[in-house]
Amino acid sequence: MGQKLVIVESPAKAKTIGKYLGKTYTVTASMGHVRDLPKSKLGVDIENNYEPKYITIRGKGELLDKLRKEAKKSEKIYLATDPDREGEAISWHLANVLKIDNSDNCRIEFNEITKNAIKNAIKSPRPLDMDLIDAQQARRVLDRLVGYEISPILWRKIKWGLSAGRVQSVALKMICDKEEEIKKFVSEEYWTIECELVPKNKKTKAVNVQLTHHKNKKISIKDEMQCKGIMEELEQNDYVVDNIRKTKKKKNQPNPFITSTLQQEAYKKLNFSTKKTMSLAQQLYEGIDVKGHGTIGLITYMRTDSIRISKEAEKSAEDYIVSIYGKEYLRESKNNKVKANKNIQDAHEAIRPTYIELNPDEIKDSLKRDQYKLYKLIWQRFLASQMAICLLNTVSIDIKNGEYLLKASGSTIEFDGFTRVYNLIEESDTKKVPNLEVSEILEKNKIESKQHFTQPPARFSEATLVKNLEENGIGRPSTYAPIISTILDRKYVEREGKALTPTELGIIVNDIMSNFFKQIVDMEFTAEMEKKLDLIEEGKVEWKKVVDEFFTPLKVVIDKAEKEIAKITIEDKVTDVKCDKCGKYMVIKHGRFGDFLACPGYPECKNTKPILKELDVECPKCGGKVLIRKSKKGRTFYGCSNYPECDFVSWFEPTNKKCPNCGSYMTKRYNKSKGNYYQCSSDKCNYKELTNEV
Repeated sequence: MGQKLVIVESPAKAKTIGKYLGKTYTVTASMGHVRDLPKSKLGVDIENNYEPKYITIRGKGELLDKLRKEAKKSEKIYLATDPDREGEAISWHLANVLKIDNSDNCRIEFNEITKNAIKNAIKSPRPLDMDLIDAQQARRVLDRLVGYEISPILWRKIKWGLSAGRVQSVALKMICDKEEEIKKFVSEEYWTIECELVPKNKKTKAVNVQLTHHKNKKISIKDEMQCKGIMEELEQNDYVVDNIRKTKKKKNQPNPFITSTLQQEAYKKLNFSTKKTMSLAQQLYEGIDVKGHGTIGLITYMRTDSIRISKEAEKSAEDYIVSIYGKEYLRESKNNKVKANKNIQDAHEAIRPTYIELNPDEIKDSLKRDQYKLYKLIWQRFLASQMAICLLNTVSIDIKNGEYLLKASGSTIEFDGFTRVYNLIEESDTKKVPNLEVSEILEKNKIESKQHFTQPPARFSEATLVKNLEENGIGRPSTYAPIISTILDRKYVEREGKALTPTELGIIVNDIMSNFFKQIVDMEFTAEMEKKLDLIEEGKVEWKKVVDEFFTPLKVVIDKAEKEIAKITIEDKVTDVKCDKCGKYMVIKHGRFGDFLACPGYPECKNTKPILKELDVECPKCGGKVLIRKSKKGRTFYGCSNYPECDFVSWFEPTNKKCPNCGSYMTKRYNKSKGNYYQCSSDKCNYKELTNEV
């Protein structure tokens, strides 16, 4: 038998697949795309029915020469790029370069990188799917037309280097609209009343109740005077148990992850950005060297919108659950509930571990810290999706006081089910209430009122933005992370803690896009375009027709905008830091590596400085200021402002607080189970102290 060539995108993937195929196969990597539209010009022939002009990506010439040499030596070539539109397009470009006919059975596809999946794929090659390729070409051309036709307008009217993206502009508008909503929000005062009650003739635990109704209507307490009047009325009557309802509540198991839910949960539970989550998931999918197993793919393909799983995966999970937890923990119904969503493509399985028996804790030593965290999250979520429901015993108590009604509720776990592996129950959901009887009279132990103010809507975090993009049909699983990365990199949006807030630049760009390019930022229009791309994939619509229907009216708007948009100047933000060379107050500039201070006297004075934030903490070594710094890898650390004279440095935030045991300075730490706490900085002292500080 002659030599066979398998081409994938990455060396990691090549290494994993090569292990399964043996010596008659050469597995090599294309290192991603090999052809694309040129960066220096539009690259789309608008006059010639939007024909794209692809060129070899700079720096890929030598690689392509090697691929051609390998191809000549091989009797059969298999293109094994990722199983999605983009992967199909990469294979098509490779076929073009290597002169493989599109009708040849050269394309192999797999959802997981396991021995069986690879062997089965090799047995079932297929021709390239031109409908998939055309859908990807349409997306690429549409995005290029928007980016290269509108972006230059922003360069001329605002400043060089800005970009207008077809989908990123919708995401930016969502963030700006939310900010406008927050600005318009008017906070309103309201009060609540809570009581701690105890049975009159029993030594029973107190029950905490909240006032909810008056004369069978939900109560609304507007101010302190009204609140005091109600509290005086409550003093005049007994607290009597009016009704007790005991029920059983089922808490259903979660579905296995899809791309959007993985990004949301990794953000909430692990504080991973969407970009980081997808990068780690790619590593887990392509293959990790696991002790005793060699290089193996640990999860299935991570760009998916389907919660479907294979029968083989179900059976493996079933066997594992029965052997580890027992039959009672096995899920009764095996059909994952799917919400009616027309946007779901259902091309791949849900994200799950390829080998359920590879417990994260047992292979922890083979994984990097963040790889382990994400793999554990995926593994637990999938296992939980195949386990039994959780049963709760809930109790609701109504307590009457004259015409007022107060309520208490609580629950206890009867059967933990899937929460044994993946806990979705809040601590407040399992609050116990004492055993009481109807008509029982309770005594007031204490009563208190609390003043509150209605809160404005929360800003988007990365997790909630992804959720909203998905719900509105904006983008697809492969695009969520790049959308967020783009608007952050362009300085249209910045992070404030976990919140995404628009910058002045972002608001200006959004105003221009909203006023002059309404179609681009319209959510319904963008979602409809995603559906048209799906129709192209299904072979129901010709891709160039879709592009023409989009671009013809857009061109008219572009020409009008070029004439009507006025020049906008954004002044650099002036700081109170003086340039130590010429004495002028330095300004904040944006660079490819982040913000920095620059002298406004440029080009006469070219002085620049990094922006360093100070802590209100003295250096434990010399009494100088402690600065927040960044390592080369972007990790935050703390160092003295007197460096290099003082070499104080710490990975953990130092405080002015002293350890009561040894007198060393304390550092701020965070643990998911403990929350925020202080810990002594000395390696010889283990003193820790909880704190309520954020």
